[in-house]
Amino acid sequence: MNFTLLSPSGFWDPVLWLIFLILFGIIGYIIYSRGNPSYKPNTEQVKPYLSGNAEPSKEKITVRAGDIYWGFIEAMNGYYDALKRMHTGDLRDYILWYLGIGAIILFILVGGV
Repeated sequence: MNFTLLSPSGFWDPVLWLIFLILFGIIGYIIYSRGNPSYKPNTEQVKPYLSGNAEPSKEKITVRAGDIYWGFIEAMNGYYDALKRMHTGDLRDYILWYLGIGAIILFILVGGV
């Protein structure tokens, strides 16, 4: 019985895929088994190496989103200032903007009928 499924983009042979899966599993196990036998979990070995320095507290190494996007925010500062002035925090204002822009788009699409 032939289990090969032919398709426009190739073929699917489940037996061949199982053979590859087993083969790659064996290769992975061989690599894993050749690891360093002196490794001991839950010791000093699991700490990150920071050139002999003590690990800083989490508050000192946390990267805030404002730090990541600093250059982008600085470049777009004028645009963001206008958006901050428009931001009221009232849900009704956002619904009004949504309906108003939707009405304008609908008017443009329909052609001013």
